[in-house]
Amino acid sequence: MVRPDPLLLSVVVPAYNEESRLGATLKRIREYFESRPFAVEIIVVDDGSTDRTSGVAAEALRGRPSDRILRRAENRGKGASVKEGMLAAAGELILFADADLSTPIEEIEKMLPEIEKGADIVIGSRALHGSDIQVRQKRLREMMGKTFNVFVRAWALDGISDTQCGFKLFKREAARAVFSEIGTCGFCFDVEALYLGRRLGFRIVQVPVIWRNSPLSKVRIVRSSARMFWDLLGIRRRHRRLGGKGRPS
Repeated sequence: MVRPDPLLLSVVVPAYNEESRLGATLKRIREYFESRPFAVEIIVVDDGSTDRTSGVAAEALRGRPSDRILRRAENRGKGASVKEGMLAAAGELILFADADLSTPIEEIEKMLPEIEKGADIVIGSRALHGSDIQVRQKRLREMMGKTFNVFVRAWALDGISDTQCGFKLFKREAARAVFSEIGTCGFCFDVEALYLGRRLGFRIVQVPVIWRNSPLSKVRIVRSSARMFWDLLGIRRRHRRLGGKGRPS
């Protein structure tokens, strides 16, 4: 087990109108890490919610002065929220997890050994042998996701079997370097983060994870998919200057 001091891990949770499920997610994260022998901070990024998301987060995190709620005045998208949280985090390791906790927080136990072995970025994958999809998406949504991944591998990230699982762990150096460059505000930010990580010379490892689809997903099949394909086309063009740059010193 990795135990750097003084703060091992930051957990970033982006949230938009999540009052109905965020409390349970934060309670589960708290309970899990309270039994672990290292310091953890939880950062909730409220992306301009119009409901009680921030209030629910404050109630769930009461009694933990190290935790933070970053509230945006307007909704800008998941990518913008994750970027803000990742750059604000103080941990030696920084995990971002979806507000529905579709991948259980316990799956981080598969990731920490990969960090010990030298990985800079460890990502959960639903497409690897050994993954366990306990609640599947509807057929059309699943087909759209697989089609998108075909384009991702052809255009930007050959060899990455699942870019969109919302459970990714970064060493702080990698998080700072990657998220300071990200420009995608929407759901395609995962692709840009991994594309940048690879271009900057960071070692990326994939691990199979448990995953349970949430019926309350914020991804809209037509509108979100069209935006993601558009954003994908711009990623290589935006970061062409990084060609051969390697890891920042």
